[in-house]
Amino acid sequence: MKCIDRKGSIVKQNETQNKVLSFLYQTKIGRMILMVLVRPEISRGIGFILNLPVTRVIIPYFVRKNHINVEEYEKRKYTSFNDFFIRKIMKEKRIIDKQFNHFISPCDAKLSVFPINQDSQFTIKDSIYTIESLFRSKKLAKRYEDGILLLFRLTVDDYHRYCYIDNGIKTKNWHIPGVFHTVNPLAGKIFPIYKENTREFSILKSENYGNILIMEVGALLVGKIANYHEEAKVNRGEEKGRFEFGGSTIIVCLEKGKVKIDTDILYNSLNDIETVVKMGEKIGEKIEEKIEEPII
Repeated sequence: MKCIDRKGSIVKQNETQNKVLSFLYQTKIGRMILMVLVRPEISRGIGFILNLPVTRVIIPYFVRKNHINVEEYEKRKYTSFNDFFIRKIMKEKRIIDKQFNHFISPCDAKLSVFPINQDSQFTIKDSIYTIESLFRSKKLAKRYEDGILLLFRLTVDDYHRYCYIDNGIKTKNWHIPGVFHTVNPLAGKIFPIYKENTREFSILKSENYGNILIMEVGALLVGKIANYHEEAKVNRGEEKGRFEFGGSTIIVCLEKGKVKIDTDILYNSLNDIETVVKMGEKIGEKIEEKIEEPII
């Protein structure tokens, strides 16, 4: 999938990752290997290895390969590769837009936007999903009918911590177990992206944008989705959690009539183009509710 930044420049993506996925998903041998790799115990095992001190030797190569600007991150010694992967960015490098009517991105990612139609179905790269099957809830599917689904795809070069979109009250986390599966768009051509994924979601009863459903999706080689809070009062820009090693996805569902997504992002999504966004930046605006004037 083509990817551009907010200035309209094409962003080069990691072709090595796509070549590996082509092998895993489009060849018989690759699919046999994939069936082993996606098992949760394998993912946990890889996570254990990546926490070993010896894996620090990978860091310089990983930085060069993925063009990571280490100057943006807090200066410290890393205990392992995974410790580097969950590194914290300097606060001044991700300024959180505090204007209450500005809807912000929860993370660094490649963003696509989809309408939720009357049947609560949406399409991602030739695979059709219903909100009900994604969240396993008819009640939630009904609530977000005619709303908007935002899909934030994180790749290995992205910052893998994410924040709250608005002030509000967060519900508990609902965990849906599954088999880890890649979320790269290429994978959608062979298997449905989410039906095999471990995922976790909660609802943010926000001050400005209604009830926001937020889901984190685990991917191939991600050993853990780490959300920090259960039920809690939270603030816009406060860190919500993090992913450990691998590419991942965050899904945000908005109720009808709450947010108007920025025009450039909508245009790109309509043309099958992802938009590069950064945590805390404006990606939409609050739709003000019309107050009926009394008839005298």
